Amino acid sequence: MIKRSKGKSNDKVKVTFVINHDPEQPAVSVVGDFNGWDPSNNKLIKRRNNTRSAAIELEKGQSYRFRYYAADGSWFNDEDADGYEPGEHGSDNCILNL
Repeated sequence: MIKRSKGKSNDKVKVTFVINHDPEQPAVSVVGDFNGWDPSNNKLIKRRNNTRSAAIELEKGQSYRFRYYAADGSWFNDEDADGYEPGEHGSDNCILNL
């Protein structure tokens, strides 16, 4: 799930990336254009409502590519993405339009 809300300034959007928490799944990060595809930057935090989430402020009027990366090396997409496009490594990247 992707939630959008007003950012701290008018040119920003607060984007919260949310997935269901699976206790068997290793740590998960959201990676993309906005963080250099670095899994150490935006780890999803376990919440009491059985989800994991991370919030990031991003520039309005931009498109971003992203995916989720699990600590076991697996990648997965968000079904609520605004679209998908072929990635460099043979799988699709999610698209987020703000």
